Amino acid sequence: MDKPKLKHNKKRNTAFLYEALVKELAKATVEKNELLKKQIVSVLKEFFSNGKPLARELDVYKTLYETKEVDKEMAKSLINESKRVYFGLSQSDIFNEQSRLISKVNKDIGKSVFQHFMPNYKNLATISQIFDLDIPIKTRILLEQTLVDYLTVGENTSKQLEPIDNIVYKTFVKKFNEKYGTSLLEEQKSLLTKYIMAEDDDVEFKLYLNEEIGRIKKTISESSSIKSNKNYSELVSMLESFKQKQIDTKLLEDIMYLQVLVKEAE
Repeated sequence: MDKPKLKHNKKRNTAFLYEALVKELAKATVEKNELLKKQIVSVLKEFFSNGKPLARELDVYKTLYETKEVDKEMAKSLINESKRVYFGLSQSDIFNEQSRLISKVNKDIGKSVFQHFMPNYKNLATISQIFDLDIPIKTRILLEQTLVDYLTVGENTSKQLEPIDNIVYKTFVKKFNEKYGTSLLEEQKSLLTKYIMAEDDDVEFKLYLNEEIGRIKKTISESSSIKSNKNYSELVSMLESFKQKQIDTKLLEDIMYLQVLVKEAE
């Protein structure tokens, strides 16, 4: 069923604001714009730290747009529970914080933040609209059905594992540098954001990094498709070398490459 076409104010969509800031942060990192990077990190911490109104609203959004491949009953339960939690939040606090955030972005970072392309923009808009009580009930029900379809459809699992060689690796890094953030996996966005926001010698980030490397290593060791690849031993060597490597953008690129590989093998 086609989704009803409704006007949507993306600046009042907290998930869009957060994702746009993350993309701008990634861009600033690639361009080595340290001043802009610090400004964006400061804004993210100010508005999206645990317990803040926008952080609490974002958690509700993430429950829906980061969920995939559940059955219809679970999808409906997730939507109903998300609505219950959402309407328990202070809408006036959220509106006021959004206004402050928009003003701060315009003043300190730039209006171009709002122009970032979002592959999942339609889903973010749909989620926002099911929380909008000004939209007719019938329309909201249609929107919820669209969201149920999204939650119950898995990601494309027909991709074939590409040969692991220098050409593929360089192509990935090239796209990673050119499009930083436009089509990242959730695991990659999480890694990138934690890396950028980590302080010097951040123990929490190091623990997170060790856990993620451990997850990748376990998946690779258990994947028959990866183990049958002619370059499997090189992958194992790469993973082992991480123990001696300094945490920098090169290490980050290596891990993000492996995250893609692991995702395709799942």
